[in-house]
Amino acid sequence: MQDWLWATASDLGRGIDTGRIDPVDLAETYLAAIDAHPLTSRIYARTMPEAARAAAGAASRRAREGRRLGPLDGVPISWKDLFDTSGTATEAGSRLLAGRVPETDATVVTRGAAAGLVPLGKTHLSELAFSGLGINPMTATAPNPHGEGLVPGGSSSGAAASISFGLAAAGIGSDTGGSVRIPAAWHDLVGLKTTHGLIPDDGVVPLVPSLDTVGPLCRSVEDAALLHAILADRPPADLEDGSLAGTRFLVDTGTFMEEIDPAIAGAFEAAVTQLAAAGSEIVRRRIASAPKALSLAWIVGVEAYAVWGEQIEARPDDMFPMIRARFETGKGHDAVAYQRALFELADTRRAWRSETEGFDAVLAPATAITAPEAAPLLEDEQHYIATNLKALRNTRIGNMLGLSALTLPTGTPMAGLMLMGRPMGEDRLLHVGAAVERVLA
Repeated sequence: MQDWLWATASDLGRGIDTGRIDPVDLAETYLAAIDAHPLTSRIYARTMPEAARAAAGAASRRAREGRRLGPLDGVPISWKDLFDTSGTATEAGSRLLAGRVPETDATVVTRGAAAGLVPLGKTHLSELAFSGLGINPMTATAPNPHGEGLVPGGSSSGAAASISFGLAAAGIGSDTGGSVRIPAAWHDLVGLKTTHGLIPDDGVVPLVPSLDTVGPLCRSVEDAALLHAILADRPPADLEDGSLAGTRFLVDTGTFMEEIDPAIAGAFEAAVTQLAAAGSEIVRRRIASAPKALSLAWIVGVEAYAVWGEQIEARPDDMFPMIRARFETGKGHDAVAYQRALFELADTRRAWRSETEGFDAVLAPATAITAPEAAPLLEDEQHYIATNLKALRNTRIGNMLGLSALTLPTGTPMAGLMLMGRPMGEDRLLHVGAAVERVLA
């Protein structure tokens, strides 16, 4: 049964379907692993054993009666602690929300239950989801499997750790500037950033409502496709018969590749070489709209401060100072300048579409750096700020431009390969991503 802890969610679902795995046994295996693991308190903000056992029992009965709700019915997953769960605290990694217990479930939680997903618990995150590094001295900093002193990546840090430490088959996270893809990359997982507005965010604690998205972290593209289908309430993407023959990928020679760690650059180039050998056409050129999108990212702080500024000003000592300072960058901006930036952003999105027309995806390293040591970041605010922005640089371009995006492991630790697709282009992106996954494997 211990091998179940490292299986893909899809394989677990197939095991349930054939009768090899009973959902009750599966849930109990995960709950026992969670209880026994020395790092559980840094991964899970709170566990939900009663809810897990109830859901697993119902899934077991359905499996015996031949009426499963779908391919992941009975599979145990984790939820980032910003998705409302009725009767269970949802605190978004912040002391500002300590003791907050919602009365209703988020829509995505309801959809997960309707598909038979078994909820193991709520995972830790960066405070109010506002960091790409995952450091959270106010509640807990999740571990990184590649080293005790390394940051886990944020903000869906506990979601990634729950999978990489064998304490969940998959995790549901959110991505506003890279918060699914960065931890996925640094834990060698698959992470899907969905298009803004595709998956409902009611009942999700907000950060930047115009950019917040919901997405899965998991072990395979197949898992991502099945979870995306549940969260978006749509049929799963077709992943069959995927070939890279005839696909066209654009590789930026500018912003995405600047100051890349050598290990990541090497892994990226090796992956691109493999894709070319498998039949993909690779085109390299500078994408002018990428740096323009980054130059407008200051508007993120404005919206985040508009959402949380009043609560932060009332209780400033309840926040990690470096996170509080990031929120405070949104103070005092001119309304006309903000609106002009929104106009520029719309123009930049149109420019990106024109520059990338005719390509199946834009390829880039998911992050410019591997996970850094936490201790030096805690001692030097300027170092923290610079490192956080560098971690977020490649991913946040996709958020600013409203894209769908997928990150895959390359085989080199913490060196994820990111594919950026069209807005609302998740099905095509997942289809191509599955073919890329097979080549890289």
